[in-house]
Amino acid sequence: MKVLLDQGLPRSTAAILRQRQLEATHVGEVAMARASDRHIIDYARENSFAIVTLDADFHALLAVAGQRVLL
Repeated sequence: MKVLLDQGLPRSTAAILRQRQLEATHVGEVAMARASDRHIIDYARENSFAIVTLDADFHALLAVAGQRVLL
């Protein structure tokens, strides 16, 4: 599983996960540090990432769009 870490998580978390052989990318590493939640969701979908976030608004966006939410 590939994970995309949202801005609310430290960028160093991606490096720690990669050291543990997990495929992890922080939004700041792909020039999306200031991207809207909608753009992050689209990027994740297009690139087969699961999003790791602390923001409750991601869940609301996905629910309204009829997308799957993993908790």
